[in-house]
Amino acid sequence: MSAVPVIDLHTHSTASDGTDTPTELVIAAREASIDVLGITDHDTVAGWAEAEAAARDHGLALVRGIEISTTWHHGSIHLLGYLTDPHDVDLMGELAKARESRAKRLERMVALMADDGIPITYDEVLDQVAPGATPGRPHIADALIANGTIRHRDEAFREWLTNESPYYVKHYSPHPVRACELVRGAGGVPVLAHPFTRTRGETVTDALVEEMYAAGLAGLEAFHRDHGPSEVERALALARRLGLLVTGASDYHGVGKHNRLAEYTTAPEVFASIESQASAATPVVRR
Repeated sequence: MSAVPVIDLHTHSTASDGTDTPTELVIAAREASIDVLGITDHDTVAGWAEAEAAARDHGLALVRGIEISTTWHHGSIHLLGYLTDPHDVDLMGELAKARESRAKRLERMVALMADDGIPITYDEVLDQVAPGATPGRPHIADALIANGTIRHRDEAFREWLTNESPYYVKHYSPHPVRACELVRGAGGVPVLAHPFTRTRGETVTDALVEEMYAAGLAGLEAFHRDHGPSEVERALALARRLGLLVTGASDYHGVGKHNRLAEYTTAPEVFASIESQASAATPVVRR
């Protein structure tokens, strides 16, 4: 381990919309000199077991987490839930409901795109979804890459997959305040992911963060590729005012996005606080 441990608490694998398997993710993190890795796939814990085995094999500490999609004022807000109990009935039931809705939504989006002449079928999209993985818009992009229509996921999101696209279809997800309550109820620690991201427009308000704080929100992911200096300062000021933790992370997806492992990291004392707030149901994996 480094003198100051390198801690990246927000990454994705093929269990959702990443391009690395959980094992490949752990190996890539080790090669990037990461000491503590968070695996936070969208609405699923399907990658946890494989990642845990790989982390033990490669001498890396693993924080098992989830990135929960929530909806507020017609916008999508993401909540990171760290060290939750994977057997908690309320949380896992809510995530199963969201995954089912995602799959139906994806089929409808593909139909709309195909009707408009975009060369894509739902079977092609399903071919891009790993067994047990949470389906999402990046899998549509991957299908378009596979059939030669585009070269990178960014092209699909720029042209067809944004929230403002005529092909966008909503899916079920909980209110962000409810998501905080669910994470705390499952013994976990909720941190708001990239709250002021510039890629989705103005979504999160200070008032919403205050409501989430009252429901158990522990921190804000201030340091992220989608935050410029003004967004970072806003997050830091809000965290100071409410007494929230401040994290940083890569939001790595493999080759699917430009984000690089450990390009933003979390301070050791913040990680220690996250760990201390969690119940013993899902401890940090250490070799």
